[in-house]
Amino acid sequence: MNFEPIGHIHSGFKEKFGIPRQPGLAKSMQARIELLPEYSSAEIVRGLQGCSHIWLIFVFSACVDQGWKPTVRPPRLGGNQRVGVLATRSPFRPNPIGLSAVKLDEVRCTNGAVQLIVSGADLLDQTPILDIKPYLPYSDRIAEAQFSLAESYKELEIPVIFSEQASLQCKQIEHTSALPIIEQITEILRCDPRPAYQRSAEREYGIKLHAYNIRWSITDNEAIYVHRVE
Repeated sequence: MNFEPIGHIHSGFKEKFGIPRQPGLAKSMQARIELLPEYSSAEIVRGLQGCSHIWLIFVFSACVDQGWKPTVRPPRLGGNQRVGVLATRSPFRPNPIGLSAVKLDEVRCTNGAVQLIVSGADLLDQTPILDIKPYLPYSDRIAEAQFSLAESYKELEIPVIFSEQASLQCKQIEHTSALPIIEQITEILRCDPRPAYQRSAEREYGIKLHAYNIRWSITDNEAIYVHRVE
């Protein structure tokens, strides 16, 4: 049984570090899905414009060669407790397939090419897309759903402070590219991408976002400080 991708996503996430661990946490991050030529027909997406949100079924392509283990240490448990891989959304799975619900902003069909513009995707740039399905609110939303190992998401409720240098650099980027990069950086850093075992240490990190390297740190768990954009 073999499955082939129907397209790939083009996102601002150029490396795994910094990608929010769930979809919808960085709502300002737009991405573009391009269908492969053999699937790039207006007929294949007819009616999709009626969806506000869609499901993306994709391959964790950056993890395919790393194999899998029956248990993993999920970040939500501090990286100290092992649980079964099927009780997590870890990419290191028997079949490295992911599922994300994203906002559908636009369907473009031009010159024989089909592109979907989406927001809130938690996918690495160039991730292969296996399938796309409509999100059905009446059946996909389960109000009474619970999971004892995953409490409600809480972002870091501390200010994100941009240095004078970083602020100027971001404003220049926004002026020339129309990217809402200040909002994007703020949303991503409030997800606290630090590894669980480093959250007590003060150090400078770098996140590759679009064509830039965002240098930042967290000071005494009181503020997120963006030093510069390289």
